[in-house]
Order: sequence, then structure tokens, then C-alpha cells
Amino acid sequence: MTAPQQEPHTPGVQESPNDQTGPNGPRTPSETTSDAPIGGGAQTGAAANAASEASAQGAQSGKPAANAAKAAAKATAKAAKAANKATAKAAKAANKATAKAEAAARTAAKTGAFKAKHQTFAKLFLNRFDRFSLSTKLVACTLIVLIVGTVGISTAIRQLVSSYLLQKTDNQLISQRSLILSNTTMLRGSNSQNSGMGNNYFLQVRYVENGEFTGKVSTPLVPSVAGLTGASIVSMPKLPTDDQLTDDMYGKPFTTNAVLRAVANNSVDGGTGTDPNNDLESGADGTDATTNGKHVAVGSGVLQAARAPWRVAAFKWVEADNKGNETVKGVVFIGLSLSDQIDIINTLTQYCITVGIAIVLLGGSLSALIIRRTLQPLKRIEKTAAQIAAGDLSQRVPPAPENTEVGSLSSSLNIMLARIERSFHEQEQTTEKMKRFVSDASHELRTPLAAIHGYAELYTMQRDMPGALERADESIAHIERSSQRMTVLVEDLLSLARLDEGRGIDMTQEVSLTSLVTDATDDLHALDPEREVTRGTVTLKPADGEHPCALEVVEGQMQPITLIGDASRLRQVVTNIVGNVHRYTPSDSPVRVSMGTMLASINQRDLATLPSNDASLRQFLDAAEVGQSMSTGTAYAVLCFEDHGPGVPTETRSQLFERFFTADPSRARAKGGTGLGLAIAQSVVRAHQGFICATDTPGGGLTFTIVLPLTHLVNPVATGAAGAGAGTAGAGTAGAASVGAGTDGLSHTGIGQKQANFV
Repeated sequence: MTAPQQEPHTPGVQESPNDQTGPNGPRTPSETTSDAPIGGGAQTGAAANAASEASAQGAQSGKPAANAAKAAAKATAKAAKAANKATAKAAKAANKATAKAEAAARTAAKTGAFKAKHQTFAKLFLNRFDRFSLSTKLVACTLIVLIVGTVGISTAIRQLVSSYLLQKTDNQLISQRSLILSNTTMLRGSNSQNSGMGNNYFLQVRYVENGEFTGKVSTPLVPSVAGLTGASIVSMPKLPTDDQLTDDMYGKPFTTNAVLRAVANNSVDGGTGTDPNNDLESGADGTDATTNGKHVAVGSGVLQAARAPWRVAAFKWVEADNKGNETVKGVVFIGLSLSDQIDIINTLTQYCITVGIAIVLLGGSLSALIIRRTLQPLKRIEKTAAQIAAGDLSQRVPPAPENTEVGSLSSSLNIMLARIERSFHEQEQTTEKMKRFVSDASHELRTPLAAIHGYAELYTMQRDMPGALERADESIAHIERSSQRMTVLVEDLLSLARLDEGRGIDMTQEVSLTSLVTDATDDLHALDPEREVTRGTVTLKPADGEHPCALEVVEGQMQPITLIGDASRLRQVVTNIVGNVHRYTPSDSPVRVSMGTMLASINQRDLATLPSNDASLRQFLDAAEVGQSMSTGTAYAVLCFEDHGPGVPTETRSQLFERFFTADPSRARAKGGTGLGLAIAQSVVRAHQGFICATDTPGGGLTFTIVLPLTHLVNPVATGAAGAGAGTAGAGTAGAASVGAGTDGLSHTGIGQKQANFV
């Protein structure tokens, strides 16, 4: 048996009617296209040559001139015709070029319009997208990801299950074809015994004789869909015709649509088949059908299952005779309805849709809650920023775990806000101190200037009177004292300015603190012979549970201590402190000077930035306790100057190191001094990366404590004007700062700061 064969035909290949061929084959473009320029110039020249050749031939052959003229006329006509053709071709080419240019322009315009429209759309979309809040964007992105993921997974599962079921159906058709052929009678009987679909197999045999189809068809198995009132609806696959069968179709299952037909219950007997003209027409609602005007009631689910496509495989029916020769007896079509597979896929799809919707809703709700919870710290940060913008610099961002992004941001913001608040308060304090400094400096300078001016006028008024020489000497003496006081004041201001600018200190000298302190105490004893001056060694008294650690003095000789620094500036510090003791305490009150060394777990830079108050001294003592217990830290020299004078109130003690500070509004200078001595002492100590403060003496009085590192850092710390009793316009760093000229010895002890109740 062979199917009719058709002539092979290759689509898209056609013969061109415009192909030009020459005597030796297809012509090349050079043979079919003239190389002459547009306008026919070449053709005209060819015609003239032809006319010349014709004339020459006429003359050589001796023909009459008339024949030559006739040949020339023909040549001229050919040339004119060729010129017209060339002109037409040129015009046509120009038109084509113009059309191409116009098309390119239209394309460019369309492209530009599309790009502009696309940019406008993108701009509008992005602008609208940027208007949404961050939480809305995150929730929307989460929902989109969930939807895409659910749809992708559901589609993959559906495709996988569909492919698996289809493969199982194909294996069933191929592996059970012999079983179906041998049990046709039993399978046909299941249609009448069972309700519903009953037998799902379809079997049709097309008989072949001498390799050709005979036209005889037998359909032993046809699944019955529903049997009602003497009629049944059967579902049959739409099979290919005999002419459509090819050798490569045998043994390979294929999918085909279903055809519904109505037959009598007793007509499906296995040998007669069904009526091909009795196709079923379904009703409008899909629950009934008609065939040849006869109504057949059918359930919608059964009808939908009957319309399911079929999976069909074609096999050759071969029989062998006694001699072993095989003969093709027919072609067998075995089909299996895909209704069950489609039902499984539809059920699985509905399940995936239901689960997907639940996952999207649940995931969207959880993501909204989590995102809202996560963004709450940002809301608090926003509210805190609004309060700070309103002027409340004390507000801080609520803390969060620092291992999270929000916690790290909160910590960084709090540190920044603390620095901003501190800088703001320091700026306010600096501004206030600057105003007070200008007022104090003006007052301090005005007093000697007024005295100089007054005594100069007095001398002028009395120089012609009797005894003018004696009065002139007295006036000059007053003028000299006032100018000396003003000179000291100006020198002190110049020293502070140099300290603020970081100039004037030589930090390369080896200084013996023991010699400096010993010389100062000897001078104090010489000035106040009645004063008892004792010496000792400073040690650290550990904490005992009830009392914190404190400095303790052991009576005896001071231990030798040497450090690197500026000897003259350190002598100025000691001299100013001892001069204050001489000036503002009773001459018979005892004084104790002590010094020692200890380790402290605090950096020199941090020590130099501490304010001059009791809390800073407590911080140093705690660091010293840690350093002593662990035998680690930086070595420091500690100097203590204890007096038993009237002391300073606690509320004003922190202002002792401010420039021109005095608790007396009248600013009387009965004991001398400019009010800059302790400010200079603090600047010098901080230039050595040290610390100085004033505390109460047990039993009454004032104690100055100086802490100096025994080793000096190469890069000194910036202390600023605030650490040096800032308030001046030039206040700056005093890390390596120094002063140029200063006061030495007790001749300038009056530079010391006047204490609050010493006036």
C-alpha cells in the first residue's frame, strides 16, 4: 500500500520574467546597463559615429549619396530614441531617489516622534512612581514578585504534569495495542453495561488489499458518552484520510480533535460503524444537542468531556502466511480520549490559582506588616529631625540594634546630633565669652590709660605753681606704675594670642620639675617667712568600698621628675600658682606642695581636652586606678599645690581659668594682677598635653592639681580656646602652642588670677 505522492515544490522560488540572457548565458549588469551618463550624451555620440561609418561605407562602395543620407537619418533617429530613453531613465531614477529620501524623512520623523513619546511616557511614569511612599513601593514590588513567582511555578507545574500525562497516554497506546485488539468484544460490551464514559478506547480498522485501501472501514470500539431515550452520543477522533497517511505516521501518536455523533443504541455493534452524516449540533447552553431534528438531552460536564481531543496512533495490520510471508491487511487506529488528562490539568490549574491567590494575599499582608514595622524607626527619625529643625537640639533618635541598618543609622545620627549640639553650645559660650572678654579687656585697659591721662593733666595744671617739681615726680611715678600695669596686661594678652596661634613653645627641652617646684617654694618661703611650706610625694589611694580612689600626699622629700617640654613656660605656670597663694592667702596659713608619678589608662589627647573641673579630675583618677591595677597606660607627673586660704565657691570655681574673670563687679585691683595668670597657666599646660584644675582643700582652702605627661606626642592635641579659658576672637588650638615672652620669678606673681572672694 502506498499513498499518492505529490510533486515536490519549493515555495518562494519563482522564475523572473525580466531575466535577460545572451547568446552565452545570462547577461551581466555590464551587458544590460549602459555606462553613459544620464541625459543620453553617450547615445548621441554613438549615433554620430554610426552616421559617420555609414557615410564612409557609402563612399567606399560607390553607392549614391541618397543611400548615405538615408543611413544617416536612421542613425539620427536611433540616437534620438536612445536619448529619450536615457532621459526617462534618469527622471525615473530621480523620482526613486526623491521617494527614498521622503520615506527616510518620514521614518526619521516617526522614530523621533516615537522616542519623544516614549521619553514623555517614561517621564510621566517615573514622576508618578516617585510620588508614592517607600512602603507602598516595597509592598507593590513584593506583590509583583509573588504574582510572577506563583504564575511561573503554576505554569511550570501545569506544563510538567501535562507532558507527563501525555507521555503516559502514548506509552499506554503503544504498549497495549495488542491487548486492545484481542479484547475488542469485551471492551465493546462495557459500553452497554456501564454508565457514563464506559469504554474510553477508540478502535477503527481500514482494510487494505494488494497494497491499496479498499474503502472498507470497521469501527469496533466507539466510546459512548450518554444514552438517553434510544439514542447515544459518541465521541470519535477526527482521523486523517487515506491519502493523508504517510509512512512516518505509523507508530507515532498524534493529537486530533473530537467529533460528536448521535447513533441508535443498537447501531454500535462493532461492524457497521456510525453514520458520518449524523454529526451532533450542540445547544446554546451546552446542556442539550440535536441531530437530524431530534432532541438529545446531555449534561454539560459529559458533553465537555466528549469534546476533549484524542490521542491516536496508527499501526499496520500485518499477517503472515504458511510460508512466512507477511502481508499488510489493513491499518488500525487506536485512540484514547484526553478528557481525564484535561480534567486533571484543569483541576490542578484551579488548585494552583486558589493557592496562588492565597499566597499572594498572605504574602502581601505579611510584607505590608513587616515593611511597616521595619520603617517605623525611619518615621521616628523623621519626627526627631522635625523637632530638631524646630530648634530642640536635645532630641535624639530612638536607639535600635546596631547590627541593623536602621540601628547603625540611628547611632550615627545620635553621634552627629550630639556633636552639633555640643558645637552649638560651645559657639554660644564662645560668643558670650568673647563679649565678656571685650568688656573686661576694655575695662582693664581703660583704668591705666585714664590714670595716665589724669596725672598728665594734673602735671600740666600744676607745673607753674610753687612745689611743682615734687608734684611732678609724684605724677610721673603714678604714670609709670599705670604704664607698667598696662604693659603687663598687653604682654599677657600677647602671650595668650600666641598660645592660641600655636607659636612660641620649645617642646624639645629636658625640664626638671623638681627644681622648678623647689625654687618656687623657696621664693614663697622668702616672701612669707611666717608661712609653713611643706613638701611631699603624691600617691594614689585605692578605693575602699565607701570612698572612691583619691590623691594622697606622703610627707617627705619630693622625688626627682624630669620630662620633655618648655622650661620657661612651665616655670611661669608654677610661679603664677605660687604667686596667687602669696597674694590671696594669709601670710601665716600653711601651704603643702607635692608631686609624684603614676600610670593612667587615658590618652594624652583625651586628657588635654577635658574641662578644668572636679568631674575631669575624677575621670583621671579612675583611669589612674585602672592603670595602677593593670600596670599599663601612660606615665604622668602629678603636681599638687594646697593652701588653706578662704577658697573659692563651687559655683564659680570652674570659671577661674577664664580670661579676666573676677567675682568683684568693681574690678578693684588692690592686690594687683591682670586676671590672666590662670588662663595663661591653663594654656601652657594644655600645650604640654596636660590637665589643670582647682578643687577644695580638706579643711578649707584651694588645691591646684596639674597633670603632665612624661612623654610628649609628636602630633599635639588641639585644645581650642575653650580649654584655655576661651572667649577671645583669636582663640584656637593650643596643642603645641606656646607663648613667646612671659613672666619669670616672683616679680610677676601678680599675673595670677584674682579669686572670687579675695578682693
